Amino acid sequence: MTAHHSPRTIILADGSQAHMQEAVARLRPTIERYLKVVNVSFDFASNLDLADVQLAIVLGGDGSILRAAHQMGYHQRPVLGVNLGRLGFLAALQPEQLEQALPEIAGGQCRVVEHLMIECTATRDAKPLYHSLGLNEAEVLAGAPFRMLDIQLYVDGDLVTTYSCDGLIVSTPVGSTAHSLSAGGPILRNSIQALVIVPINPHTLTHRPVVDSADRTIELVVPEPHEGTSLVVDGRVLGRLESNDRVKIVRSKAQFQMLEVCGQAYYRTLHDKLGWGGQLRKSK
Repeated sequence: MTAHHSPRTIILADGSQAHMQEAVARLRPTIERYLKVVNVSFDFASNLDLADVQLAIVLGGDGSILRAAHQMGYHQRPVLGVNLGRLGFLAALQPEQLEQALPEIAGGQCRVVEHLMIECTATRDAKPLYHSLGLNEAEVLAGAPFRMLDIQLYVDGDLVTTYSCDGLIVSTPVGSTAHSLSAGGPILRNSIQALVIVPINPHTLTHRPVVDSADRTIELVVPEPHEGTSLVVDGRVLGRLESNDRVKIVRSKAQFQMLEVCGQAYYRTLHDKLGWGGQLRKSK
């Protein structure tokens, strides 16, 4: 398929890193052999005109894909992640695999998988304070002076419990392999419509991770925050929380769209990225 008939594509990368600009210059001719590149953006903070864009290729790691998802906001486009970072759960395609994957993309042979995103809103005295879309997670972190923090959890308006912990994570399935995983949370298949609530270092060991429907309304309240208690979404600090600020987390109408090329498999990605060893025992 010629570029004229190919998906109109934007390339996104972090231009503050010199090696990323070099990578775009190196890979762009390969991409343009199969896709019509209509724009290249090196600034994840800029406003994008996506009206005529059908595909976004993000060069970098998972952090770059998170920033691209935030940049696209409510106008998500299918994303192909090319891993130039380290771990790369979302940016699962290696640069050397582009030559094989691009003809499949140009020929419409790839699947678009939609992933849950969340809306996180903090209010103070019923007035809006902070707001952000999230792809991975929303977190309330204790902060300085780094003592145990009490966080109240409400689900659909009902008080569930009060956690004494170093913080509380509300994660999407995509985010279940991020901070939630390191805090002891479960891995969720990224197509599941659910949220994971994970306390960080809970004082009471009976407080375990909880999985609930993404259609629930989750609220977090900190009666007595520390000086540094903060709301964090996808690694970005939105701001400090004061006594009785309410953090509400709900399903967003926006859905992150990941392009899945042939040969990619969910458990294969987990096996490779998490370094899962072991072999299947052969039957005699």
